[in-house]
Amino acid sequence: MNESQTESVLIVDDHPLFRKGLAQLLRMVKGFRLVGEATCGVEGIEMARTLQPDLVLLDLNMRDLNGLEVLRQLRLLKHEPRVVMITVSDQGEDVVAALRGGVDGYLLKDMEPEAMVAALVDVAAGQVVIPPQLNHLLAAALRGEARPRSLTAAGLTEQELRVLDKIVTGLSNKMIGREFDIAEGTVKVHVKHILRKLDLRSRVEAAVWAVEHLRD
Repeated sequence: MNESQTESVLIVDDHPLFRKGLAQLLRMVKGFRLVGEATCGVEGIEMARTLQPDLVLLDLNMRDLNGLEVLRQLRLLKHEPRVVMITVSDQGEDVVAALRGGVDGYLLKDMEPEAMVAALVDVAAGQVVIPPQLNHLLAAALRGEARPRSLTAAGLTEQELRVLDKIVTGLSNKMIGREFDIAEGTVKVHVKHILRKLDLRSRVEAAVWAVEHLRD
């Protein structure tokens, strides 16, 4: 996110105190503009459709709609926002489900405010962010599933390996394209092939899997 850019933000959370605290935090951070607060999943979907925010901060466990279902609905919008799941759950299955649903970040509600702001700035800049302490949970979830046991066995091309290396660092498709001077669409094709060869469904899974196998 460059200095002149402002990210419009929608909060979707059914916990009033946390929602209020997050709203206050965003108002103090330059570069973020709070445009709405939804008290439930259904309201969040409607507000996202109307307000067309750049970024949605979404609770996982809500009384009316599970955050994963809200995420699926947000991914169908014409103006598709970036979505960060902010939750108390540090369960591996929840992390995996959210990432496979296409979230741009998975953050824990007990994070220090400074760390949360830094993570949101990274997401606004095009990175996919999860707390380092959750990487081992994601890695453990992936180990139990059948897929290539090494980078060599995966049969990735040299260009796909280079793209995967950039995914590991958290770069977005657009940023990877700039690094290699290729079109963003070309990067998307490479990422699609990488995920297919590794039998994975998200770029964060690919990053975690790659780190686990860099020694191979």
